[in-house]
Amino acid sequence: MLKTEDFTYHLPCGLIAQEPLPQRDHSRLLFLHRRTGKVEHHHFYDLPTLLGPGDFLVLNDTRVLPARLFGHKEGKTGRVEILLLRPCGENRWEIICSPGKRARPGDRLIFGDGRLKGEILQILDSGNRIVSFRTTGSELYPLLDELGEVPLPPYIKKELGDGERYQTVYSRERGSAAAPTAGLHFTPSIFEKLRKGGLEWAFLTLHIGLGTFRPVKTRFVADHHMHSEHYAISATVAKKINEAKKAGRRIIAVGTTCCRVLEAQADEKGFLREGRGETNIFIYPGYQFKAIDGLLTNFHLPRSTLLMLTCALAGRENVLEAYHEAVQLKYRFYSFGDCMLII
Repeated sequence: MLKTEDFTYHLPCGLIAQEPLPQRDHSRLLFLHRRTGKVEHHHFYDLPTLLGPGDFLVLNDTRVLPARLFGHKEGKTGRVEILLLRPCGENRWEIICSPGKRARPGDRLIFGDGRLKGEILQILDSGNRIVSFRTTGSELYPLLDELGEVPLPPYIKKELGDGERYQTVYSRERGSAAAPTAGLHFTPSIFEKLRKGGLEWAFLTLHIGLGTFRPVKTRFVADHHMHSEHYAISATVAKKINEAKKAGRRIIAVGTTCCRVLEAQADEKGFLREGRGETNIFIYPGYQFKAIDGLLTNFHLPRSTLLMLTCALAGRENVLEAYHEAVQLKYRFYSFGDCMLII
C-alpha cells in the first residue's frame, strides 16, 4: 500500500512565494514530459509555444470570496474572527470561528456595526460551526465585498496589497475559500496568443475549500478521507469538451480542481456528463485517467492530495525528481509561485 511519507520532499522556507510577481505571466514554468521524465525550463509566457494547435484547455472560473470577517459577540467587546467555508442552506454557512472554544450555539455575532449579524446554530464534529446570517439593507455578497477580506493560505505571511492578485483574470462564480492557483498566471494577452495558435478553452466551476491545504495525516494514502467541494459543468461546456475529445484533441486541465471535476464527471471512455453537485474524488497513483491528457499546476505542499494527484499523472519518481530540480534552481513554490506543465 502507498504510504503518505512517500510523498514528501525538502523545501527551504525561503522558496515559499510570499507575494505574486509584478507581471502574472512572468512566472517560471517547468515542463515535465510525463512519459519520459524529461524536464524543460521556460516561463509562463512561453505557454502558447509549448502547446500544440488544437489543444483544448479547461479552466476553473471560481472566484474567491472575501470570506474572512472580523466582529464581536453580541454584548461582548472581544474580537471574533470567522472564515466562511461553504453555503449549506439559505443564508446558512459552515464557518471556522476564532476563538472557537467559546463560540456556542445560540451566540450572536455582530459585524460592520450591526449591518451583518450571525447566530451560531450548530457545532459540527470537525469543530466548525453552522451560522445563520441576517443582513440589514443589503444582500450578503455585497456586504462581504464591503466588510470581508480575501483569505490567504496559512503559509503566506505577507499582507496582499491588491486582493485581485489572488483572483484569476477570468474569475466569475463566487464561492471559493482559496484561488485556483494554476490560473493566476494567465493574462488577456496569453489568451489572445493561444487563440491565434489555434487553441480553444472552456470554463467549469469548482469552489475550493480549505481542505485543499490540509496534509494527509493517515499512515496509508488510501485511508485518507477526501473533503467534498461543489462543482458545476454546463451542458454546453460538456458538449464542447466531448467534441474536442472525439476529434482527438488533447484535453489540458488548468489546475487540479479542473482535473478533479473532469475525472469525476467522465464516463469510462472519458466523455463528460453535465451536472452540478459535490465531489470528493481522491486521485492518487494507480488511478487511471479518463478525461485529461495533460495538466497545468503549481507546486504543491508535501503529503498533500494535490501532490498525490500530480504524481498519479506523471509518476511519483518523475514528479519528485522534478521538484528536486526546481528546488535546486530556486523556483518559487505554492500559491503565488511558479508552475508546471505536465503532458
